[in-house]
Amino acid sequence: MSAFSIFLILIVVVAFLLVAVIMVQNPKGGGLSSSFGGGGTQQLGGVKKTGDFLDKSTWFLATALIVLILASNLTLDGGNSVGSTALDENETTETPITTPATSDDTTTVNDSIGQ
Repeated sequence: MSAFSIFLILIVVVAFLLVAVIMVQNPKGGGLSSSFGGGGTQQLGGVKKTGDFLDKSTWFLATALIVLILASNLTLDGGNSVGSTALDENETTETPITTPATSDDTTTVNDSIGQ
C-alpha cells in the first residue's frame, strides 16, 4: 500500500468524523450541547463544556483534514504517469522546415491576378 493510499484513507475517515461532529451541533445553541445540561443538573460537564468540546473538535478535525491533504500532495510522484512523455524535457521533437520549390517563372502573383 502506497503512502498516498494511506493518506487517502485517513482523509476519508477525518472527513467523515468532521461531518458527524458538525451534524451533532445545533446552530442555535441546542443539539447535543443542550441535551447534556438540561434540568439544572451538570451531566458530562454541562452545556458550556460540551459546546467547547464540539467547537474544539471541529477545529481540530478541520485542521487535521487540511494537513492531511497537503501531506498527501507531497507523496504524489509529480504527475508522471506510466507511459506519459508529453511533457518530458529530455526528449525534444523538431519538425523539419520545408521550403517551397522555386520556379523559373518570373510571373508574380499580381501579374496573374490582373489577367
